[in-house]
Amino acid sequence: MKRCIFLLFVVLLFASFAFAASTTYQVTGPVLEMTNDSITVQKGKEKWEIARDKDTKVTGDLKVGSKVTIHYTMKATSVDVKGEEKKAEGKKK
Repeated sequence: MKRCIFLLFVVLLFASFAFAASTTYQVTGPVLEMTNDSITVQKGKEKWEIARDKDTKVTGDLKVGSKVTIHYTMKATSVDVKGEEKKAEGKKK
């Protein structure tokens, strides 16, 4: 019995790490503009443009003026390191 409880604890622990890796954010406000690729929402005095694609799940009738809550994640798609070439050239002299 103790072994089963321990195994269940270990499985839940690893599952919590897996779900913690993808942080989600949200923004709420009226829709100002929509395209097939993005939704622009007014948040306070700022306009937030959130990208979307064919896999974005929409519940309800999405239209300009609707108050929405958008859940999104942020992740890097590419990283360009700058300045490495200058350091390498300086060492050659």
